[in-house]
Amino acid sequence: MPGPAPAPRARVAVLLSGTGSLCAALLEATDDPAFPAEVVVVGSDRAAHGLEHARRRGIPTFTCGLGEHADRPAWDRALAAELAGHAPDLVVSAGFMKLVGPAVLDAFGGRLINTHPALLPAFPGAHAVRDALAAGVAVTGATVHLVDAGLDTGPVLAQREVAVHPDDDEAELHERIKEAERELLVDTVAALVTAGRTSEQRTRKSDR
Repeated sequence: MPGPAPAPRARVAVLLSGTGSLCAALLEATDDPAFPAEVVVVGSDRAAHGLEHARRRGIPTFTCGLGEHADRPAWDRALAAELAGHAPDLVVSAGFMKLVGPAVLDAFGGRLINTHPALLPAFPGAHAVRDALAAGVAVTGATVHLVDAGLDTGPVLAQREVAVHPDDDEAELHERIKEAERELLVDTVAALVTAGRTSEQRTRKSDR
């Protein structure tokens, strides 16, 4: 007698702006059929090299550039529509260098997470690694948090510490933080979807 059908994997959309190392780590994790999530689309605000990680796997990609729209609210609505077209359970901002607005937050609030190369609330913003070095801290790290309307102000979901070495420069420290960030992102996505922390995933489970 056949066993129960495996539970459907959670649908994840990824947003990036650069080389996509965080996206690549998540894609590598989802290559394992036992991982509880799959990436269904990767989007960017520009023609970013990181989109190639998805294209090589046949995963849909899109670009939604700010300059292609009349203003930021129009861009925000377009981004929300692009994401909604793929019905994600979870949206991951993985090196996405734009602040989203009300349209995206209304559609995906509580299901949109971001990675940040510091132990928030310390060192928010675009220069977290440089700021940590300038402050002379002995420990920094990586954070995964929910996205809200502020700059790196959403509730913290998980963190991992990284020691600052006396001879570190910004590039060396950032590379070690990125290693921790990649592992933390993969672990946090798995934990969130396994716990049923996304509303659409919970709906699908209740319908079975």
